[in-house]
Amino acid sequence: LTDESFWAEKGRGAWLTDQRLRVSSRRDLSESLIATGIPFLGHGDFAQWSRIFGAVAPEVAGIRRLGAAALDLAWLAAGRFDGFWESNLKPWDVAAGMLLVKEAGGFVTDFRGGDRAMERNEFLAANDALHSRLHKLVAGALR
Repeated sequence: LTDESFWAEKGRGAWLTDQRLRVSSRRDLSESLIATGIPFLGHGDFAQWSRIFGAVAPEVAGIRRLGAAALDLAWLAAGRFDGFWESNLKPWDVAAGMLLVKEAGGFVTDFRGGDRAMERNEFLAANDALHSRLHKLVAGALR
């Protein structure tokens, strides 16, 4: 365990204990560290995930899997990760993390770049400089 307490309040910011969080300011996708989750066998769309991985991996510095979307998003809000994608999650896996990212200055969308991430069960998150580039890679992989 990390023994860290991440929290956010809509309109009041995202915090790690008493330290204000901001997403990374990284602008170069080739230097970015991206988080994701790998679908469990029989759950989710492994073929879709593989296509996205194949499009994203060659363009970034690295991809990591912590195993908990909530922690991936908290680390994105803290600037430890630069981007995130995953699908087929439960609301309790991502709701708090989405608020953390948004309050830390980041963007969370569905894979189409829209604001229906929860409804479509597709989550793409990054800072403002990287989100559109990451979105293009993900959208291209899904064509």
